[in-house]
Amino acid sequence: MAPYMNGLIAIKESQGYTTISMKWFFKEFDSFVINYNLKDPVITQDLIEAWRKSRINDCNRTIYGKCSKLVQLARYMCERGENSYIMMLPKVKNDRGHTPYIFSEGQMRKIFEESNRLIRESHRIDDPIMAIPGLIRLLYSTGLRITEAISIRNDDVHLDQGYIHIRKSKNGSERLVPVCNTLKQTLMQYISYRNHLPLKGLQEGTNLLFVKLDGTEVSASCVYKWFRKVYTNCGIPYIGDRFGPRLHDLRHTMAVHTLAKLVREGMDVYSALPLLSACLGHTQLSSTEHYVRLTCSEYPELLRQCSSLNKFIYPNE
Repeated sequence: MAPYMNGLIAIKESQGYTTISMKWFFKEFDSFVINYNLKDPVITQDLIEAWRKSRINDCNRTIYGKCSKLVQLARYMCERGENSYIMMLPKVKNDRGHTPYIFSEGQMRKIFEESNRLIRESHRIDDPIMAIPGLIRLLYSTGLRITEAISIRNDDVHLDQGYIHIRKSKNGSERLVPVCNTLKQTLMQYISYRNHLPLKGLQEGTNLLFVKLDGTEVSASCVYKWFRKVYTNCGIPYIGDRFGPRLHDLRHTMAVHTLAKLVREGMDVYSALPLLSACLGHTQLSSTEHYVRLTCSEYPELLRQCSSLNKFIYPNE
């Protein structure tokens, strides 16, 4: 089935989509198909049912994502003459139970201060320590996902015009994110120090903005490791997998703090939501609406201003 898998991946990449998760899943499914001893390159109902029974440790959201990829593959194969079974997508519920951790404004100040005090503890040449303070500030200031932030290249940064061009996003769409003056100063300082590294090509437009001391890319797991160290040094405890704090909670925190700031300044919450949604890169306003509840929870004094929208969005509560 490799020709069909590779063909579908090629189409997705030509449309600008990130296909890394699809590649990993197809590798997993390919191994299952080999063990299943499939003879003909066709997806059957029995094959799907057997595969589904093997996925006992996947949560509902994970299963939904994998089934969606199999549906796309089956349709692709049908279009090319292989009569494959197209399953019904399962209903999806958020059974991961993640509760966003919203850092307070005071905690964020402590995190910034602590990130300024980071000191190298090893002599590894692939140390990412130079990029960590700037990345933390970027994630909080813009609400970027960490995968978006570490994919930024020099050509995407337009500090004179006050924005960064995000080309690789979760939804496969591009967007511009604004850069405030304090973040601009932080990024300019980082770039200045980075360019002093004795490495060629750091300033080329196609090179990554955030790099380790050896010029290689910074991974998301590496940033999370350092971020957890920073907030732990600030006296903020790690509660657990379901409650974080996680690196992604900087995105949630930015959304809540921004919405609260806009409402405090007199902007109608109905007008603030589309602005926040565009900045976060949401394709639907419904993806942004739950931040109203989080904002009211963190800032009770704003409850009166948000109450009418809460009743509209959550009529049964």
